[in-house]
Amino acid sequence: MSKKSYVIKMRDSMFNHIVINDFASIVKGRRSVRNYDETIKISKEEISEIISEASLAPSSANMQPWRVVVVDTPEGKEKLRPLVRFNTLQNDTSSAMLLIIFGDTQSYLYVKEIYNIAVEQGKMPAKVRDSQLETILSMYPTLPKEIKVEVAKVDSSIFTMQLMLVAHAHGYDTNPTGSNSLIKAAAA
Repeated sequence: MSKKSYVIKMRDSMFNHIVINDFASIVKGRRSVRNYDETIKISKEEISEIISEASLAPSSANMQPWRVVVVDTPEGKEKLRPLVRFNTLQNDTSSAMLLIIFGDTQSYLYVKEIYNIAVEQGKMPAKVRDSQLETILSMYPTLPKEIKVEVAKVDSSIFTMQLMLVAHAHGYDTNPTGSNSLIKAAAA
């Protein structure tokens, strides 16, 4: 399946599993949970839906620099264990660990595809796309790496918060964690 077909399929199946549809309840009710009910399993389809819904988060120039790795097998979670030293309880009891990789400083390479999809979905006029692409593709590649990293961190943080709120709207709890070991492992 092409990325375009996947994006359209995911868009059409969004918001099917929402159990809380009141914004105040979602924001006030979200908690960081460290011990999960091991009998609860989230289907791959619903995890994909949660990620797609969270991907509606804004990002600089809509470049969407976050990358998500879903680890939902016992073998995968066992490999994660040494990297999540202070979060082994979450790793061991969660339905899945979603690793949000910060810092795709090459996200501008996907901007044409992202913008073309936005035009096809009627979210952006072609004239705006063309103007934005010209600006982004002439400026972004020349930015210093430090600036690209900072932009990616901010955008990925916004996505991460949206992901936690969307998961809560689906009836699931989450817990943000940070790990330099994970970041180094993901980079490798």
